[in-house]
Amino acid sequence: MRLDSAEARRRFADSRVARLATVDASGQPHLVPVVFAVVGDTVYNAVDAKPKTSRDLRRLANVRANPRVSLLADHYADDDWAALWWVRADGEARVLAVDDAESVEAVDALAARYAQYRKQRPGGPVLAIDVRKWRGWSA
Repeated sequence: MRLDSAEARRRFADSRVARLATVDASGQPHLVPVVFAVVGDTVYNAVDAKPKTSRDLRRLANVRANPRVSLLADHYADDDWAALWWVRADGEARVLAVDDAESVEAVDALAARYAQYRKQRPGGPVLAIDVRKWRGWSA
């Protein structure tokens, strides 16, 4: 059954993890799991302190080249396929500077949602995804 946009947004916002799909300048897709916070119709993700070779991640470079992105959250229950659902958020992404006021508010929202970020706030750039369409399906 197709979910209306309000229910799709609610399920997405309640999820703990999503997959972020970006595309580089040559059209090569890139998919990564992300944690996030939803504020209004904007989804925020930040570059955190987990070990990385650089804070200038491929997803950030991809967004600078092509801001159109998708996020996918889903629920899978092996023992109850009637409980299956997925939600996709399609939108346009922006890379925010660490000291940007919107970036600070985004990190506050992430810290309110994830205990790890209350202990060590993300210090890298913030990805802001302005969702244009919430789509979903439920069994």
